[in-house]
Amino acid sequence: MDVRSRVLAVLNGQQPDVVPWLGDLDYWMQWLRAADLMPVQYRGDGLYQYHRDLGVGFYLQGAFPFRFIYDCEVIEEPVGLGKRTTVKTPYGDLTELQEWYPDSFCIGWSERFIKSWRDLKAMRYFYEHTHFEPDYAPVQRRYDLVGDNGLVLMYLPRSPFQHMVALDAGILTVTYALADAPDEFEATFDALKNTWDKACEIAVASPAECLMIPENLSSESVGKKFFKRWVQPFDTYWTGRIRDAGKYSFIHIDGTLRGLIRECSQTGFNVLEAVTPGPVGDIEPEDLHHWVEPGVIIWGGIPGVYFTDLISDEEFDAYVIRVLEVWKSEPRYVLGVADQVPPLSRPERIARVAPLVEKYGRYA
Repeated sequence: MDVRSRVLAVLNGQQPDVVPWLGDLDYWMQWLRAADLMPVQYRGDGLYQYHRDLGVGFYLQGAFPFRFIYDCEVIEEPVGLGKRTTVKTPYGDLTELQEWYPDSFCIGWSERFIKSWRDLKAMRYFYEHTHFEPDYAPVQRRYDLVGDNGLVLMYLPRSPFQHMVALDAGILTVTYALADAPDEFEATFDALKNTWDKACEIAVASPAECLMIPENLSSESVGKKFFKRWVQPFDTYWTGRIRDAGKYSFIHIDGTLRGLIRECSQTGFNVLEAVTPGPVGDIEPEDLHHWVEPGVIIWGGIPGVYFTDLISDEEFDAYVIRVLEVWKSEPRYVLGVADQVPPLSRPERIARVAPLVEKYGRYA
């Protein structure tokens, strides 16, 4: 069976010949590009062939199947490899700064739009003046590029709460805003939800067969109270819409698990993706099934650090074999990276997984 057939079998509750292996190489490839180390033959669309040559199934170089349209003035200025964005509103300007951090080869926020509850009115204006139009051509094109080596997955927006936590404000500012100005916060949440619902409808109507809500959820920062009040209702509604459209729903839950993995598995998702088990995460591979509702797929298993030279080849192989012993116990697991292959990883280490899967990942 090819990779696509294997993973579709699991998504449909059937048993393939071996455990499917699909890996998120996006962060690693960003590093290759930034460090000018990407082999010439794999630049541009060659990244799809790179997955094949490394024996890795493709599913994630995340993209939205819509374009953002702003009915207000938005000014973007380059700052090195990052950028400063200013939004002009009748209630004051909003500014964020995304900076490039060379040590980690990634963009991070050193300044966010929402500094305190006093920015919420201006932020509502920005949300209310954001619109979308479908952008489906790249989705259709990806089917041809991926072929039998994986799936076509696209993003919905994060839930409004997680969007503010991850991007526009940060967890501390969100927490203080909820305490200092709960009515202002709820009005801002509602404005963002109304806007995001329109983007979600466009995503669900796209040709993508898999749709992810990229929550980047970690239970040490959100917790049950915030999740049940602010995140779960949104996710429950949209997993239902995805299911009604005949597609598969994913949540990106890439942090600590014990506090929320059970609740996430009760929210309607087909797949919990980027699941990071112990010793890096807080649930051992052998125990994950106790925390997840029957029928919900667990996707992940190999912590990103294992792809670096901090881990020997022998330790790497032993851990992958350990995970595969669990993953082949029933066809509800997909082997993946938890959360991403990091910079400084060697392609030879990535390529070690496929032979291990073929040898140790066959169902009994």
